[in-house]
Amino acid sequence: MKLKEYFPSFIQSFRLQGRDQAYFFENKNSLDVIVSLTAIESRLDKLHLVLKSIWDNADIPKRIVLNLHPRFENKLPPKLSELQGSHFEIHYTDLDCPHAKLVPSLNRFPDDCIISCDDDLLYQKNWLKLLYEAHLKYPKAIITNQSRIISYDDVQHILPYTQWRTSYDASIQSDALLPIGSSGTLYPPSSLYHEVLNEELFLELCPKADDLWFKMMSFLNKTKSILAESRAKPPIPIIGSQQISLSSTNIKEDKNRVQWLALSKHFNVNRI
Repeated sequence: MKLKEYFPSFIQSFRLQGRDQAYFFENKNSLDVIVSLTAIESRLDKLHLVLKSIWDNADIPKRIVLNLHPRFENKLPPKLSELQGSHFEIHYTDLDCPHAKLVPSLNRFPDDCIISCDDDLLYQKNWLKLLYEAHLKYPKAIITNQSRIISYDDVQHILPYTQWRTSYDASIQSDALLPIGSSGTLYPPSSLYHEVLNEELFLELCPKADDLWFKMMSFLNKTKSILAESRAKPPIPIIGSQQISLSSTNIKEDKNRVQWLALSKHFNVNRI
């Protein structure tokens, strides 16, 4: 978490904490989209703030689904469990990996648009609306708020993940564009290859890299991934939520590159 993020995170968390539940649902426009996420135990205590940041808008999703392993069922803080109702559901799944943010919801809601998000971020104004508007413009494409370009050297060897450049230009159209799920990625129905639900396979090939799994599934399905032209401000980390970070481990140890190589070998993809 960057130093400049502490104050806005504190202010937004304090404001959201003070709002009662009714505030988030009165006079709202419900968009035809489901927001799906999972969580680790250390972040459950502040997860209600993530949900409230999404609802703190004129446009809200028709449902938020939290996919959790049953071992968390008796560890839910009251401020999270009391939010359950028509707008928020906790779904228990045997999956206990980052892919749980999306895979169970893909299985349960095959005809819906699903937006993935993370369990440690406060989402900004119009986050949902702008993603949904981009979907209406490109209804067959996967839409993301953050992306990198999977990159190769001159002899077609995959580069370390730290050298996969971040893409800020929405005009870039490339099969190598990798959506980063944390900032929000919208998946339209039937956008991913039929193997996407193959738990045994993704746990073997990329157990810690759900973004790479979903990228390969979209590539095999010939679905375009697009960086949204109009994007909300980047989400703000919740104070105290960053002690355990899968993304930093994957980056520092270059595990993303290793897992992409495993995917590429299995599906016989030389480069994209």
